Amino acid sequence: MQRLRMKFPLLMLVLPVAASGAASLTNSTGFEENDMLFAERYLGAYYGFMMDENPMTKMKVSTNLMKNKIQEMQQFLGLKVTGRLDASTLDMMHVPRCGVPDVHEFRTLSGRPVWKKRFLTYRINNYTPDMKPADVDYAIQKAFQVWSDVTPLKFRKIHSGEADIMIQFASGAHGDFNPFDGRGGVIAHAFGPGPGIGGDTHFDEAEIWTPDYRGTNLFLVAVHELGHSLGLDHSSDPKAIMFPTYSYVDPNTFHLSADDVRGIQSLYGGPEKHQSPSNPDGTESSTCNLSLDAVTTVGNKIIFFKDRFFGWRNPKSPKSNISLISSLWPTLPSGIQAAYEIGDRNQVFLFKDDKYWLINNLKPQRLYPKSIHSLGFPDFVKKIDAAVFNPLFYKTYFFVGNQYWRYNERKQFMDPGYPKLITKRFPGIGPKIDAVYYSNRHYSFFQGPDVVEYDVLSHRVTKRLKHSMKLGC
Repeated sequence: MQRLRMKFPLLMLVLPVAASGAASLTNSTGFEENDMLFAERYLGAYYGFMMDENPMTKMKVSTNLMKNKIQEMQQFLGLKVTGRLDASTLDMMHVPRCGVPDVHEFRTLSGRPVWKKRFLTYRINNYTPDMKPADVDYAIQKAFQVWSDVTPLKFRKIHSGEADIMIQFASGAHGDFNPFDGRGGVIAHAFGPGPGIGGDTHFDEAEIWTPDYRGTNLFLVAVHELGHSLGLDHSSDPKAIMFPTYSYVDPNTFHLSADDVRGIQSLYGGPEKHQSPSNPDGTESSTCNLSLDAVTTVGNKIIFFKDRFFGWRNPKSPKSNISLISSLWPTLPSGIQAAYEIGDRNQVFLFKDDKYWLINNLKPQRLYPKSIHSLGFPDFVKKIDAAVFNPLFYKTYFFVGNQYWRYNERKQFMDPGYPKLITKRFPGIGPKIDAVYYSNRHYSFFQGPDVVEYDVLSHRVTKRLKHSMKLGC
């Protein structure tokens, strides 16, 4: 997975190759002569190999140089270093990959370009027909989050105008002197930080883009290419997302390697530990106004969410532990808006916007996220404010605005006669709530800095106080 850098010296090595047919690197017929031509083009594109056109010197010099370049490639990609164009080397040359030339060791792009600001915008210019636009949006947002979770960088999507990082799907020649070569071969490329085309990321539309293991996983490729957009070059560590070739790993268990983290933090440093989750300028207001996004129990602990953070504590202790959501669940989004646990199933459901995820025994489950409308919500419901499961009745209550729905977990459908007003069913609560969890026959409703304890059986408020679940205060 790779890119061409218009601004950097390696461009001088790549353009002559492109002019001589580098775009057809994958057109090998299997015959020895064609294998050799294919290898020459591959080494030219990614390792700076240039044929000597002088017939008097071409044979000896080029043969020695090519042997050296093959050894360089074999060493970088973790192959047995023979200097020969053996089967394993040719096979590696045919693995789909990024279009950026390789280097000897993990390092940043030539000249060490970085973004001079910490707040970057991105825009998706067009969408692949292979995936739903919402799935593309999610994959790209998650890819940005992978990098924002380990740096002080923040990313915001815009829908018009020029963004710092412009994203597009394209085929063949698409105006950047780096034409795509059809399915396989180069699957994407990106440009290092800078004005104009700097930071831009392009995906080859000839690939079959998917949100899962079929075809080419957009999330995984996007994480790699955005690494280039932020200033990283390739890694020789096969475990690193910045390794040049594409290989599938389960997005639900994906995490950056130590090599990736060292590389990006050498450019931007680590996340700002004392920064308010939603106030990047370091002011105290957002975190310490004490409104939470979601709260639930998980086993014998209370888990609470705020922006990209989550915290947990024992109900009998005021001490909280804070961490990044991505540190436990790398593929989950920040800003979880609702959550609830079904304890006897070891299941936790997490909601954001019109999607929800299932966590079973603390592991995200495949085939998620799913649409909240599959639970029976009407189309006008775009997000859930809060949710809570009542084990006495085996029903889940969903709160949306000033109304609530009730879901039968045994029969797996929404009870008829809903929605109803929160204030009618829960006197003393509402009209709108931020979060809620169940424990010991009581609901704890969170409204701004307040937590209201509510008796499930007597249907009345039993306690009202300021909650102590604070992130970053």
